Amino acid sequence: MTRTATRGVLFIHSAPSALCPHVEWAAGGVLGNAVNLGWTPQGAQAGTYRAEYSWAGDAGTAAAVASALRGWNQLRFEITEDPTSSTEGARFSYTPELGVFHGVTGLHGDLMIPEDRLKAAVVRTALGDTTMELEIDKLLGKPWDDELEPFRYAGDGAPVRWLHQVV
Repeated sequence: MTRTATRGVLFIHSAPSALCPHVEWAAGGVLGNAVNLGWTPQGAQAGTYRAEYSWAGDAGTAAAVASALRGWNQLRFEITEDPTSSTEGARFSYTPELGVFHGVTGLHGDLMIPEDRLKAAVVRTALGDTTMELEIDKLLGKPWDDELEPFRYAGDGAPVRWLHQVV
């Protein structure tokens, strides 16, 4: 079986200090090497820390890291995976309140919505359960973006990488 190499970035937007070493251990377990994150204070939430980590690995690594980190109370993160010549890219966002969002990304970082998810949104709208605007917002991960945006502004001179500009 041929493996497809890719790369991406893990953004830990907020983690309490007690959780930081566990995040490093979990990410390292998936990536197959020790991960030492350069933690900096998170200005958006007192007592929490933020970090970024560029990784390289096989296609599907972002999903594996997201699975390893999801469900941890008080952790907020995003992880991206670049597309390759044979795989689409991915973006996973996680908040304790919303859970995991997964978006498929194309060559230029745009979210690509699968046909079946669009059809389901149209059906829910036609049944009167929701509006098309709300459905499109969910398909694009807007609730996650709204919740994570204050955490993306690291403040205090820490480096900031804007996810909507990652290619």
